[in-house]
Amino acid sequence: MSHIGIDVGGTKCHGVRVDQNGVILEEVRYPTPPVAELISLLGSMFEELGASSTLGIGVPGLITADGIVKASPNMPGAYNVPVGPALREQFGISVHVENDATMAAYAEWQVGAARGARNAVMVTLGTGIGGGIVMGGELHRGANGFAGEIGHMVVQRDGIDCVCGRRGCWERYASGSALRTLSGGMSGEEVFAAAATGDAHALSVVHEFADWVAVGLASLTNICDPEVIVIGGGVVQSFATVMDEVQTSFVAALYSAEWRAHPRLAVADLGERAGAIGSALIAGRA
Repeated sequence: MSHIGIDVGGTKCHGVRVDQNGVILEEVRYPTPPVAELISLLGSMFEELGASSTLGIGVPGLITADGIVKASPNMPGAYNVPVGPALREQFGISVHVENDATMAAYAEWQVGAARGARNAVMVTLGTGIGGGIVMGGELHRGANGFAGEIGHMVVQRDGIDCVCGRRGCWERYASGSALRTLSGGMSGEEVFAAAATGDAHALSVVHEFADWVAVGLASLTNICDPEVIVIGGGVVQSFATVMDEVQTSFVAALYSAEWRAHPRLAVADLGERAGAIGSALIAGRA
């Protein structure tokens, strides 16, 4: 039996049909539409992928257990969007909707870089920062299904304005959009490419970015004590340029670093497909 999963991102919706082992059989991509058109697109993607008895969807933001998007800061107007209920009614099937980064974490834990771990954290560095947490061999969702909103940890009181309405959130300093801010308008790809040639400005940006990434990873380690932290998202495509600096800054930022085991920092195995694969797998196993 195959399963269908769709990952809703800030710029694109990525759908896959996978087998029981997470191997992709078919995939499609479409630009993310305005919120008012989202449910219609998701239904069309499901049909294009061949339909199935299950559908899993990962959406950024706060998602309730029955699949309602309560709020999604990086998707303008996404409040109380009934993604799960609407698609269940339309197709008469099981529809599983969760936070997109939680779904990416599930995929990496089941078939990717965190496979075999009982305690792991997934950090997705994209337009914003998302996260997923595995504790004691179980996916951790919290009391209301909202656990893992790590991008909105405040790391700089009264800092940069965030799309969530607060200030100083981690994603304002360590995401793809943060790289653009830190560099004065360059994309992440441009920053890393320039740094690789020895450009002084780009190297300075990379150093500052690495420090901010490490600040958040150290806080997550102090809270969760994971065996592995998997780093995914769009920024990771060029992450080799900054990984050594992140590792050094991360150890320096850890509480009692000399007296504790350090979690392994790993680049995601599944890349941009992790959220869609995780959505498909968890829907098939729910």
